[in-house]
Amino acid sequence: MGSRYDHITLEERHLICRWRDAKVPVRVISERLGRHPSTVHREIRRNWFDDGPWLRGYFAIAADQRASSRRRRVGKLHRDPELAHFVTQRLRETWSPEQIAGHLKATRQLQAYACHETIYRYVYGPDGRAAELYKLLPRMRRRRRARYARRPRGGLHIPLQNTIAQRPAHIGERQGYGHWECDLIAFRQEYGRHNITTLVERRSRYLIMIKNPSRSSTGIMAGLAERLEPLPPPMRQSITFDRGTEFAFFATLKRSLEIESYFCKPQAPWQKGTVENTNGRLRRFLPSDTDIALIPPEKLLELTTRLNRIPRKCLGYRTPEDVLGEQIAATAGTRATNGLCAT
Repeated sequence: MGSRYDHITLEERHLICRWRDAKVPVRVISERLGRHPSTVHREIRRNWFDDGPWLRGYFAIAADQRASSRRRRVGKLHRDPELAHFVTQRLRETWSPEQIAGHLKATRQLQAYACHETIYRYVYGPDGRAAELYKLLPRMRRRRRARYARRPRGGLHIPLQNTIAQRPAHIGERQGYGHWECDLIAFRQEYGRHNITTLVERRSRYLIMIKNPSRSSTGIMAGLAERLEPLPPPMRQSITFDRGTEFAFFATLKRSLEIESYFCKPQAPWQKGTVENTNGRLRRFLPSDTDIALIPPEKLLELTTRLNRIPRKCLGYRTPEDVLGEQIAATAGTRATNGLCAT
């Protein structure tokens, strides 16, 4: 007789209880129920009741209540294979748990819903660890942990008018477009001095990547100017940097494009958290041991376009490409953003 794989029912538990009282062997009970012997053994062991010598044994109703309570404690994704499959597939497509949860809520694509914390618990739970799902998260961390500030970069002297304290409040509140954050992604020294400038528009979260042969501030600022010049002036009003020496020639942006520059306080990367968060996501695709000199521009463009087409919770689950594209269209009558992404 073939074995069954569904949950044991209350009726079956009554039969197990009656046959055990009649001293029927577990092997015979399993044959009568069409269950594997190990299933019956496990049922008795897990739902055995022991409340002293006068109340000890297997009782059908108590066993059924225990099993029901245990199933309720199991995570939602463990109980719903369809939902678990959907979440895993989206993680493999580089969506974050927040993006997956937001998409489920906004589209009602499935009857079931899981918030981002539920997804994180699944990823870091026994099944998720066994499948190494943490490697599909933006930061690829084996364990969830608190964020820590990094060491300060550079010793660049910044005029008072260019400090972040002088930046208008509406920029910090993301009330308008055209305000960017900029950072540099470096790689292992044995691969040379090649690096990537990352530029993220604060409100739309639109990403631009620029490949550089060195940390020369002249070259980095020239690359920024070249990429931002095609944008309408309202879409390139300011950039917030850290104090790395590669941004020392920021004044050239003011002279050529009328772009204002502001600088974070030392050891305060959260003051440009948008680009910091983006860099964390990029490290999944461009780890520090990447020889970036061998990565062709079209591959960087492909990666940037992919990230700009992922829906974001902060955008109402629209994509950065759509949001910035609409603003460019409203400002200059054109909706082309693909040419901005990467070189």
